[in-house]
Amino acid sequence: MGTLTSYSLMPVNSEFRSNPARHAFRERIQFPNFSSSSSSCLFSTQKLKLGKRVNFYRFRCFNGNGKNDDVDGIEGENGANVSKPNESSNTATTTTTTLPEAEQKRESGFNSEKSTPTSTSTRSSLSSLGPAYNNFQVDSFKLMELLGPEKIDPADVKLIKDKLFGYSTFWVTKEEPFGDLGEGILFLGNLRGKREDVFSRLQNLLVEISGDKYNLFMVEEPNSDSPDPRGGPRISFGLLRKEVSEPGPTTLWQYVISLLLFLLTIGSSVELGIASQINRLPPEVVKYFTDPDSVDAPDMELLFPFVESALPLAYGVLGVLLFHEVGHFLAAFPKQVKLSIPFFIPNITLGSFGAITQFKSILPDRSTKVDISLAGPFAGAVLSFSMFAVGLLLSSNPDAAGDLVQVPSLLFQGSLLLGLISRATLGYAALHAATVSIHPLVIAGWCGLTIQAFNMLPVGCLDGGRAVQGAFGKNALVGFGLTTYTMLGLGVLGGPLSLPWGLYVILCQRTPEKPCLNDVSEVGTWRKTFVVIATFLVVLTLLPVWDELAEELGIGLVNAF
Repeated sequence: MGTLTSYSLMPVNSEFRSNPARHAFRERIQFPNFSSSSSSCLFSTQKLKLGKRVNFYRFRCFNGNGKNDDVDGIEGENGANVSKPNESSNTATTTTTTLPEAEQKRESGFNSEKSTPTSTSTRSSLSSLGPAYNNFQVDSFKLMELLGPEKIDPADVKLIKDKLFGYSTFWVTKEEPFGDLGEGILFLGNLRGKREDVFSRLQNLLVEISGDKYNLFMVEEPNSDSPDPRGGPRISFGLLRKEVSEPGPTTLWQYVISLLLFLLTIGSSVELGIASQINRLPPEVVKYFTDPDSVDAPDMELLFPFVESALPLAYGVLGVLLFHEVGHFLAAFPKQVKLSIPFFIPNITLGSFGAITQFKSILPDRSTKVDISLAGPFAGAVLSFSMFAVGLLLSSNPDAAGDLVQVPSLLFQGSLLLGLISRATLGYAALHAATVSIHPLVIAGWCGLTIQAFNMLPVGCLDGGRAVQGAFGKNALVGFGLTTYTMLGLGVLGGPLSLPWGLYVILCQRTPEKPCLNDVSEVGTWRKTFVVIATFLVVLTLLPVWDELAEELGIGLVNAF
């Protein structure tokens, strides 16, 4: 693996004070002491573990004559700094402390990695700065190692490799880094039994060997050029520390943010209910929000009388959102999967874009991922369609005429599926007019179904993306995701909401879900079929009706505006 190294230069006092490590890297980096005040130093954090807590650093110093001195700094177990000059050093005064013999032997193995040559241009530029400026050079790759997650102890790797794997389970032939930052170990080799049985045996044996310290993942072997002779893809086993692989607990600030977002979502849902009464609102208010040339803001107190009549629609939208989250939690509870609190995303057009709900424990297998991902949209869609259907029936009932609101018929062109259902229920004459009288439940159900459809798009870590990833694998999600982004970018899905939804996904939901413990076993035919049908219904729901087809089907009066 190649190393990408970048450097940053900043002034540093060449007269190193006593215990300067209090201000650097949480007291982990110790600077050597110099008596020369006319030196400029480049500090390269090349930290190499020598034993338990012995770290190595390289200092390159330039005196007033442009000569350079290399000093190697070593930090011992007790935090004491040790610095030793190279043989060519003649200007920097250093203090040398004898290391234990074993550590000196370990140190000698790193001589080839201790320093990076400084270019001639860098030396000349630094010499021209004079004694007033001092610079140090930070190797960003080593800094990332310092601040990144702790890696697995090599002694544990050897112990687990020797005692966990074997001829009857999995014969290890190679080891590679595993995890987002290479903090784990991936064991590659040959499977010696049925993968589910082998994985179960290895999990139980791992607990006996190391206790509750590590998580074992069964994943597809990366860059495999041939399938497993037993059938299916070749597999490998990844090892990660529990504190690294498992999500952290919900913090107090996350609770506060979740509450604030929920309050904003209540406000946006009430706003949706007020906007649905557009034919009853004061003309100056309607003109201000619909006419781009209107600059004089009306008195917003004029909207207060309409808040009470907007509440039923707001309750409907909020009910759909809560049903969606309850569906997730009901599916996760039997599987002993923990979920985070929902972070609702307010939106003035639909009331909300749904909620971001994270997994707070590692999923055991891909079937669990599919079940939990589909449960939320399914619950929300059932309630939404119920309100939509009841609202359409009430819209045709003369006894409910007093509760109806007027909406432009052009709105029914926003969804091919819902437009056809409305056309079949209300009739051609009702929809082929400038405005249509409908019950507020129709709006609540329409918005709820649109929210569920958007969240079921197969991209990122949306519910649809998780379902596709669990049913067909991560590679399939890449193809589905690129197609979805393209259709959103072209406005093919979602109409005017495609751009804001696409930006929301890119900013908040673009990253695929992390792998399950068993990320190899198939989910079964019926789950895959359900995911395909759900994706097809999502496309029909979000596909707008273009003018020619709308005119032919009688969905909306195309020439009305």
